[in-house]
Amino acid sequence: MLIGIIADTHDNIITLKKAVDYFNAKGVRHVIHAGDFTSPFTFRILKELHSDFTGIFGNNDGDRLLLQKHSDGKILNQPHLLDLDNRKIIVIHEHHIVEALAESGHYDLVIYGHTHKPEIRKVKDALVINPGEAGGWLYGKPTVAVADLLKMTAKIVNL
Repeated sequence: MLIGIIADTHDNIITLKKAVDYFNAKGVRHVIHAGDFTSPFTFRILKELHSDFTGIFGNNDGDRLLLQKHSDGKILNQPHLLDLDNRKIIVIHEHHIVEALAESGHYDLVIYGHTHKPEIRKVKDALVINPGEAGGWLYGKPTVAVADLLKMTAKIVNL
């Protein structure tokens, strides 16, 4: 099963549209957003996804009530646990406990955002992924990630 991973879109509709188009073209079955949508209007674009969607709130997500409403309740508080394709996944926004979560042995996949720096690495048996900044505002290099839950591999994709 292919999943798309995105974070830190920060209202950049142009790069968000590129991400949605990429995920749709690749046939991902689920997209996970690791926080910092920022504004509810981003769901005009995210509703174009041809897959399931799960998101968490980040530290810059302002109007949480409208974000909840426009996402049809698909943005949740962190940490959020989900099971996809028999893989235990934990999604957080901030990076402070990533190492402990990965080393715990409880999760197959640890997803986070916040730093705006793309990263894919293994910690013990866990795959750790930060898709970078889809918005591209901080470093000027918008990225997302795609993970294969069967092979437990992932790649960073430049938008």
